[in-house]
Amino acid sequence: MRRRNFLRTGLAASATAVLPLFQPLSRTFAQANAAKKPKKILYFTKNSGFGSSEHEPVKIRNGGLSVSDTALKKLGAANNWEVVCTKDGKIFDGDLKQFDCFAFYTSGDLCQGDNALSPEGKKRFLAAIEDGVGFFGFHTASLTCKSFNEIDIDPYITMLGGEFITHGPSQVATVKVTQPAQIPWLKNKGESFEYFDEWYALRKFNKDMRVILTLDTASMKDKVWSPGNVYVGYDRTPFPVHWARMHGKGRVMYTALGHPDDFWQDASWMEFVRDCFGWVLGEYNMDMMPNIDKVAPGAFQYPIE
Repeated sequence: MRRRNFLRTGLAASATAVLPLFQPLSRTFAQANAAKKPKKILYFTKNSGFGSSEHEPVKIRNGGLSVSDTALKKLGAANNWEVVCTKDGKIFDGDLKQFDCFAFYTSGDLCQGDNALSPEGKKRFLAAIEDGVGFFGFHTASLTCKSFNEIDIDPYITMLGGEFITHGPSQVATVKVTQPAQIPWLKNKGESFEYFDEWYALRKFNKDMRVILTLDTASMKDKVWSPGNVYVGYDRTPFPVHWARMHGKGRVMYTALGHPDDFWQDASWMEFVRDCFGWVLGEYNMDMMPNIDKVAPGAFQYPIE
């Protein structure tokens, strides 16, 4: 059975059944935003060579847009947001005050390769977040500016709140919703749900984060590559895969989800993305008391890759 868009709640109804419950919420946001000046989101999808190629959701297709570009532009049109999509790092040498949020689906050292950020552009980008521009990182955003050792932490990773280690085969796994669930889309999901994705093992977590979802590693069936039997980082206690934190004045959110194209083509998941952007853009508030020690106490303990 094809499971790309598989989602099943632990203590609630199916995603298909609950979707109408969330549509009025998003329409309410859209109606409230309609009379306001549009918020402006910069969606940046540069690949700087980590791995052989870009992930499918950010590959340019017919018409000059990727699957995720198209999804975010559609979401923007429905919510009075202007979404600017680019792979060109030179944009960070320009006027960053025009943007209310940066969204990244990036990988590798952004200051290397084609269309690279300048070192000054990277500093300006991070300074803009500290000064109040929001940030939302998808999936590969955690393998951006990766240090490849246990000691060094790039300023980008400090801003994001965690770093990619590695991953194993894509599979269905259980995701635990930390309590209280704060993103509107999650409020009827109960304590957990299942989803098919390419699950990232993560490390170098900031202790000031508000953890929203953790990966139930006990639910993982494929914990090694085959052939080769190489450890991929799932043989550990639950660790964060979706979180929020403040970086200076900037609201920062990261989700490890978003690997399959289906994520970007599924109405329910796009409701989730919409509500995440809602917090990043300041449309509602959350309790930001750090909770990683409570909901993922073993997150800082993992074998060396």
